[in-house]
Amino acid sequence: MPTRPVGSAVAGVVGQAEPRSGEGRPTVGVRRRELLLGIAGGVVLAGCGRDHPQARKPPAPAVIRFDPAPGALASPRATGAVTVTGGTLTTVEWIDETGRALPGSLTPDRRGWTATEPLGYGHTYTAKAVAHGETGEIIATTTYPTVAPDQLVDVSLRSANQNELAENDTYGVGFVLVAHFDQAIDKAAAENCLRVVTEPATTGSWFWLDDRNAHWRPEHYHAPGTRITVSANLFGIELGDGVYGARDQRVSVTIGAAHVAIADDDTKQIQVFDNGNLVRTMPTSMGRGGTAVIGGRLLSFWTRPGVYTVLDRKDPVIMDSATYGLPTNSRMGYRTSINHAVRISHDGIYVHELAESVWAQGNTDISHGCLNISPADAAWFYDFVVSGDVVEVRNTGGDPLDIWQNGDWSIPWADWRHGSARS
Repeated sequence: MPTRPVGSAVAGVVGQAEPRSGEGRPTVGVRRRELLLGIAGGVVLAGCGRDHPQARKPPAPAVIRFDPAPGALASPRATGAVTVTGGTLTTVEWIDETGRALPGSLTPDRRGWTATEPLGYGHTYTAKAVAHGETGEIIATTTYPTVAPDQLVDVSLRSANQNELAENDTYGVGFVLVAHFDQAIDKAAAENCLRVVTEPATTGSWFWLDDRNAHWRPEHYHAPGTRITVSANLFGIELGDGVYGARDQRVSVTIGAAHVAIADDDTKQIQVFDNGNLVRTMPTSMGRGGTAVIGGRLLSFWTRPGVYTVLDRKDPVIMDSATYGLPTNSRMGYRTSINHAVRISHDGIYVHELAESVWAQGNTDISHGCLNISPADAAWFYDFVVSGDVVEVRNTGGDPLDIWQNGDWSIPWADWRHGSARS
């Protein structure tokens, strides 16, 4: 009988030869079934070995956080807030010592709450928050004492005429901003709370006259149309030992046209410019000059040289020499009513009409220090100017105009900057 190649019947299964004559075939069949069952069983066992589900983390409770952080005096400026992670807020309460609730609102996702007003001075709040998370409801509470000042200080935001600024007022290009505190303060702390923003942007600086009064101006006159916004963010800020700011303020004003009057004692004329264009020339008679000691006080009769600004206007005004130390009944004293008077200094210098001195206007100085002009010129000038317009006095004698007299613009810029509490 022909011979088959060794192993040809089962090479694809086990790779072994069939049994020789005399060895039974069932043995081969059994081994094949055992091998196939072993392979199949291995597949099943391997599949079961991969089926190991990961262990699940236990649920975590929600976490509530208060802001500002508890444990110290809270700033009166602070705004109370509550946040929660791993849950949502159910209720939030901030109750002061009187039982009043601090108003506030929840975020749409109920994960945060913010008060709608600051904590304020001298309160003790009890804050309570309830939140719901994976482990159920949790409650957190804390207390907040706030600063109780020994004194509160306020500031008045003014122009150089000492009148309070009003929103959208218009001033001349010589406008000077004045911050007047109603008691002595720490100048550096206060200046850090004062902010001036101009549009277009202009670099300016504060100059402290003393520990209650600060003036602000740029190096050069303001550009017409400039918008000036001043903020005094004093509330909750310590301005001295136990002294805190009473409130925040903010006001904006606008600079009008460039009105500049130049009074030259060499020519005895006042030239008035509107945005750089000469619009009127007015003959004048200024201070006669010299000094005198009257009642133990040294009086000057010069119109001091320097840059003045318009403070206010009155029609009429009662002029009384006794207000600056010259008795009314003295040889040079006076008390009289004057029409169309424009005040340019805090010690009583005016640009005003005086019909009796028309003969001297344009050629001779005979006044006590004011700038006399004709009734027609005075009426025109009175209607033309606004507070903050510039009056430059040149070539007169006497001491230069001092800042307390309204001489802010007469101080050189380098010296002005050194007057800042930050310099």
